[in-house]
Amino acid sequence: MNIGATSSTIAPTSTTTSTIPTTTTTTATATTTTTPIHRLSGRVAEPDGTPVARAFVTMGKVRAITGPDGWFYLETTEQGSLTISKPGWSSTELAWDGPATFYEAAIVPETTRGLRIAAEAAASDSAFEALLELADETAVNAFVFDTKRESGEVLYDTSVEEAHDSGAVNAMYDPVARIAQAHDHGLYTITRVAAFEDVIRSRAVSDERLAGTWLDPGSSSARAYVLDLAAEACGLGFDEIQFDYVRYPAGRTAELSGQRDMTQKQRLGVVSGFLAEARELLHPMGCAVSAAIFGIVVSVPDDQGLGQRPEQMSAQVDALSPMIYPSHYAAGWLGFPDPNDHPYDVTTDAIDDARGRMREGSTLRPYLQAFWWTNEQIRQSIHAAEDAGVGWILWNILSNYDRAALPTDEELAG
Repeated sequence: MNIGATSSTIAPTSTTTSTIPTTTTTTATATTTTTPIHRLSGRVAEPDGTPVARAFVTMGKVRAITGPDGWFYLETTEQGSLTISKPGWSSTELAWDGPATFYEAAIVPETTRGLRIAAEAAASDSAFEALLELADETAVNAFVFDTKRESGEVLYDTSVEEAHDSGAVNAMYDPVARIAQAHDHGLYTITRVAAFEDVIRSRAVSDERLAGTWLDPGSSSARAYVLDLAAEACGLGFDEIQFDYVRYPAGRTAELSGQRDMTQKQRLGVVSGFLAEARELLHPMGCAVSAAIFGIVVSVPDDQGLGQRPEQMSAQVDALSPMIYPSHYAAGWLGFPDPNDHPYDVTTDAIDDARGRMREGSTLRPYLQAFWWTNEQIRQSIHAAEDAGVGWILWNILSNYDRAALPTDEELAG
């Protein structure tokens, strides 16, 4: 299925306004005194009026970015239509009318239905072709590739020299070629970048090590390394950069790392601060930013010592993907002796918990379990997400997906 952006033309409101929003950012301003300067403002929202933050408003070479309230303001000497866009959302073109200075536009997030593509699958021509055929035949409209694993391996021939210096490069596939193939099939492309669990770098750069195989999320040099790889991935052509392991460690490592001595506010500030830094870097390049998070944190009030809460993280990203894997939920969850036997109910409960904690401008798009289940159980989890009106990504470590587990466009429409 294709996930190409839709486009419509909306006539601008033909009245002027003296209200200048203060929550927007412009990336270019006309400076000539001999050419008329056009001052344009407006608001971008979803059809129900919910403001859309971090949308791009472009006229010619001039770009503004909407603030949290959806407002934008720009100055330009150029004439032409206004294009409203946001990675992962529909786009809208507004016809420019010289006398008008105030514009309103509505855009909506695209519903992402994705498959995680393991590097081993991306490296195999036959396996990748089979996955493309699977997407063509079903409702799947996005692929999630790995470019940096939690092992620390960088899975392509990167130009980031630090990766080569530490021995992290394991060039398994050509991302540019695979992105091109995916785009030819109308697929939205995401790459997963494992941020702070990094076996290789934690051994090679001791100053950045937090404990065990984890880098310190607060280390400026560790963050810079991850962001360099993220920026390169965006430049390679991925539509979205998704950060995984963007947290403090769990388990025994958490007892050794010192993170328990930090306050929750401090941990949250470090993690959400990193995502804000990533957004500021990647949005101007045209890439959406998302994060994968522990499923449990959407259903409990605190950060579980990890630095992850939906409220803070969704404020910084375009999409949040809690990992809703019922096989990982404790016995007795929701009153079920084995939550893994109840894919629809557990998935629905987690989505409901998460949805009320999301910030405006960010969409919910959970990872769903595609392992240790029958095809029918996978379908039940997918239908829970569809019934809730959110997208989904299936996780299978080897990218072994059965056609019978996946709905078609016609099924979902029915």
